[in-house]
Amino acid sequence: MTLMPRSLFARMVFVLLAGLTVAQLLSFAVHWHERGEFMTRSMGMRSATRIADIIELLDSIDPAERAKIVNVFSTPPLRISLDAPPLAPPTADADKAEQAAQFAAALRRSLGDEIAVVVQLNDAASRGGYGNPGGMMSERARARLDAGASAGAPGFGGQGMRRSGVAFVVQARLNDGVLITFNARQPQESVAWPYHLLLSLAVLLAVVIAVTLVAVRWVTRPLATLAAAAQSLGEDINRPPLDECGPLEVSRAARAFNAMQLKLSRFISDRTRIFAAMSHDLKTPITRLRLRAELLDDVALRAKFVNDLEEMEAMVSAALDFMRGVDQQAPAQPVDMLALLESLQADARETGSDVMIEGKADAPYFGHAQSLKRCIGNLIDNAVKYAGRTTVAVADTSAELVITVSDAGTGIPEAELERVFEPFYRLDASRNRATGGSGLGLTIARSIARAHGGELILRNRAAGGLEVVLTLPRRQ
Repeated sequence: MTLMPRSLFARMVFVLLAGLTVAQLLSFAVHWHERGEFMTRSMGMRSATRIADIIELLDSIDPAERAKIVNVFSTPPLRISLDAPPLAPPTADADKAEQAAQFAAALRRSLGDEIAVVVQLNDAASRGGYGNPGGMMSERARARLDAGASAGAPGFGGQGMRRSGVAFVVQARLNDGVLITFNARQPQESVAWPYHLLLSLAVLLAVVIAVTLVAVRWVTRPLATLAAAAQSLGEDINRPPLDECGPLEVSRAARAFNAMQLKLSRFISDRTRIFAAMSHDLKTPITRLRLRAELLDDVALRAKFVNDLEEMEAMVSAALDFMRGVDQQAPAQPVDMLALLESLQADARETGSDVMIEGKADAPYFGHAQSLKRCIGNLIDNAVKYAGRTTVAVADTSAELVITVSDAGTGIPEAELERVFEPFYRLDASRNRATGGSGLGLTIARSIARAHGGELILRNRAAGGLEVVLTLPRRQ
């Protein structure tokens, strides 16, 4: 079972919205990453500039005053020491070495080459490595660090998402030989959610969704119209043509559909006229042959000729009925189906046949009265002919009208249930008109049913006999 929607409209909307959502998420991820990188570089440059300014200040003042200046500037996240030992050789970590080199380059751009600078990178996650090159921190320093964090020093506290910082240890030798050590921790970045960006993306997403729905509906509507026209074409070959306006592809499809409909209509009309004309014209020579057969002296031979001519005339009449059932030029009208069935019941009783009607139609059916009468009449005639009596059951709903003609005869072999709808096909191989008919009754009935948009099927009853189900959809 697939989760993909079934309709073309839903599938196009799903694909477009899925692609748009993925694009928006990727765009937001790229923006978030670049924003974090920019903040990291920016804070690193600020730290380097501050350290360079302090170095220049300490290098320019009297050594006796340096301790006071160091105490003033030595506040988290920057710790300054005048008595720390020289830095140990750095560990062989390529990433740390690269970051330390970048920080040292930023210091040299501010200090020049007069003052030697050494930079190492420590893990910021370890508190022991913060504020002390040896890895130890005094309780007083730790308390000052915690106080700075709780007071909202840069990078501590606040709301939003935090990005871990790094700690640089910088040693610079002043011109008088004094070694000064800085423990400069780039603070953890308190990155607030970019609500303005999220709002902009949400507004853009809503606008694009609305435009997508309108555009997809606009594109797929002609397909729905074409599908409806193709479905109604089977019910009415002379339906009004499609409107050929709209985009180039839509107008070309509508034009091709209209041309196909016109060709089909002409073909069926020409075939109907030719067939009807041939059937009608055959009556004249059949009548002449009947008159000549009456002049025969041999009674037995004359009876054979008359029987053959009557069979031919019956076939011609059935063919004309078939053509009239296919060629429905009159407009559809409301038909009282119960009255129609009762008239057929009365006709059958006049000939001694037993026809029972069960159920009723709740509302008139919109169709062709004469064609429907011919269709149901053929079904009743077949049932009476082979079983002597029949029952006509009517089931009516808001969606369709179902008429079931059942009998208690011998039924039809399963392999023949569809073949009996073929023109001139009869189960009676002898082609005796008294038993087998012309072979067009069921063909005419199904043609009329399908012309109304319905269907006609045969099925054998479990209790014996045959059941013919005529389904006629109600037009909404």
